[in-house]
Amino acid sequence: MQNYDELLQKLIVDALAEDIGNGDHSTLGSIDKAARGKAVLKIKQNGILAGMHVAETIFKLVEPRAVFLPKMKDGDSMQFGDIAFEVEAAVHTILSCERLVLNCMQRMSGIATLTKKYSSLLEGYSTKILDTRKTTPNFRLLEKEAVRIGGGVNHRYALYDMIMLKDNHIDYCGGIEAAINKSYDYSQSLPSPLKIEVETRSLEDVALVCKIAKGKVFRIMLDNFSPAMVAQAVKLIDGAFETEASGGINLENIQSYAAAGVDYVSVGALIHQAQSLDLSLKAVLIK
Repeated sequence: MQNYDELLQKLIVDALAEDIGNGDHSTLGSIDKAARGKAVLKIKQNGILAGMHVAETIFKLVEPRAVFLPKMKDGDSMQFGDIAFEVEAAVHTILSCERLVLNCMQRMSGIATLTKKYSSLLEGYSTKILDTRKTTPNFRLLEKEAVRIGGGVNHRYALYDMIMLKDNHIDYCGGIEAAINKSYDYSQSLPSPLKIEVETRSLEDVALVCKIAKGKVFRIMLDNFSPAMVAQAVKLIDGAFETEASGGINLENIQSYAAAGVDYVSVGALIHQAQSLDLSLKAVLIK
């Protein structure tokens, strides 16, 4: 993955261009360009706060001399009535950035809150929770950051930073063995070889990977296995590969998967089922 702050700045520039276009005419038509102001971010729903760094970056990218005063930090538990930050800047800056700041922080806080619910259930187990690529186009950077803030672990960022052989790859290639061998040879030809993960759909698949893939594959995905099947697979693998359970994992059964001894569980719902939380940016009149 490229540098996080560089990617964040690009996301902000593109998002502001989408929102402002040829001008924030509501502000241009009603507010003197020289006017300066203050605003506070008010918490209106309990949860886990996320997006503070993003908000500060947005304001300071638009106006480098803006003053951002954090009252809380990413990952803090927040309650109705809390103030997350104050910002002092040109009123034009505050109003033009308001919606982008809120959209990012509301979405990120919703994801961080849901992730915290999942990750809290894994306390006492060695299992860690992963996100997936089931993200909103052009917003993956912040959705995955929100998972991290909520206590999750980021899986591969995109198609380019790891090889993951899923069912369709395997079927198109003609089987697990062919897919692994071809991918391993391809990976070794790259300037920087990539790690390979392979999906399995049965205990027979697991046994085959254990037999043919040592030194080639680093993680075995156990797709749509029951907790009992995961326990059998983990015993069969016996530490030779990292293990990941995927498919159908939710708040009700995640502890059963953790108790089966799997290293990771991946849950797309962390992102695609999270609900944005209610936040508000309110003007503070300077006397």
